[in-house]
Amino acid sequence: MSALRNVYDILENLRDELLKHPLCNTVTTGDIFDVDLSKQTMFPLAHITILNAVNQEHTTTFNLSVMFMDIVDISKEETKDIFYGNNNEIDILNSQMAVVNHLGEVLRRGVLHRNLFELTGDLTCEPFYEKSENMLAGWVATFSVVTKNTITIC
Repeated sequence: MSALRNVYDILENLRDELLKHPLCNTVTTGDIFDVDLSKQTMFPLAHITILNAVNQEHTTTFNLSVMFMDIVDISKEETKDIFYGNNNEIDILNSQMAVVNHLGEVLRRGVLHRNLFELTGDLTCEPFYEKSENMLAGWVATFSVVTKNTITIC
């Protein structure tokens, strides 16, 4: 792993691992407003954002945010259950939490951990319900990953 590739390495490894999960069709990065969210075939979707990076002597800690989301379907049938309503928001929260848990486990003791990407602390998850052009729901997970800093002074 070259120091000049640390950002590529963290993004590509997270992307590749997320795409292995059957409840994640697409992984994007960068500005979420640049992603064409009107394409329904890309969902469920995970969007990676690097919040910041802390460069230590032998490691780099990346503080990340990942949005795990899917499109909310609203039933045309009359609402019979006021607890669950007439949409699939709870289904989305449940299925996307499975993807969050998968990512956490591969960072704690799976392939990403073995590839020197170590989760520090826990994943903090906050649900969201986006009532925009195409209604989305899911989780925003924030967490930190430490990786080896291989830069040399020579």
